[in-house]
Amino acid sequence: MKEHLSCLVCGSINLKKLIGYEKAHLCQCGKCSFIFSKRIPSSQELDNYYKDYGTNSYLSPLTIKRYNEILDQFEPFRKTNKILDVGCGIGYFLEEAKKRGWEVYGTELSEKSAEICALKNIHIKQGALNADHYKQDMFDIVTSFEVIEHINYPLIDLKNIHSIMRKGGLVYVTTPNFNSLLRVKLKSAYNVITYPEHLSYYTPKTLEKVFKRSGFQKLKIETTGISITRLRTSQGKSNQKIISAKSDDEKIRNQMDTKWYLKFLKTVINTSLTSLGRGDSLKGWFVKQ
Repeated sequence: MKEHLSCLVCGSINLKKLIGYEKAHLCQCGKCSFIFSKRIPSSQELDNYYKDYGTNSYLSPLTIKRYNEILDQFEPFRKTNKILDVGCGIGYFLEEAKKRGWEVYGTELSEKSAEICALKNIHIKQGALNADHYKQDMFDIVTSFEVIEHINYPLIDLKNIHSIMRKGGLVYVTTPNFNSLLRVKLKSAYNVITYPEHLSYYTPKTLEKVFKRSGFQKLKIETTGISITRLRTSQGKSNQKIISAKSDDEKIRNQMDTKWYLKFLKTVINTSLTSLGRGDSLKGWFVKQ
């Protein structure tokens, strides 16, 4: 069994076993506080885990709406008119960007998903991000939705992103928040904590640190949402899919999007969760220096 001997972010050898999270092999750096799997999964482990790793086919109308709200925020950064989504799945986000005139690029590990993206006329590369596939200073925007938690060596990927972005370009990233209320409540039973699927676990502070170390400046960080679906599935009270039309989360999302006072309540809740750093979803906006 191979193990990391030093921190993936700062290089410190002061690694402390995270008590209660032994099943996921978690440790925490005593210097920078980054949490990650000390165990390095073998190629066989990863192949066995991901061979049946499905591609979600459900796209909520509300998710499309959220995508366009994100794209609204990208408009001030549009110069080269090129956007890259790392780990783009079957291209849902890039489809929305393309409708708005962006030249869209994606990377995706799954051969099947990459083929679907190609049929949608997305400039797709199968496999991990490789900076050699792109020109330097090429992109205005690089996005990464729920991907960096799967990555063993975040500094390598961020170095690649840095080299292909223009100065002043924006990276938008989402990942589970290790400091979320649900993780604090459920501890290791929280079903986000899975080996070898998730190998790196971020908090607002450690997300900022890893980007700063890679040549990016924080624009803003938010932590939003509390997933009732994850709460119930983690507790064994439900077997519903995390993303589906019938999930508790989707029902709540639709309810809160119908009335102005519910939208206001959602804003208040998310503002509070961000202030406390306790929302489930960690979202970061970072600008290349």
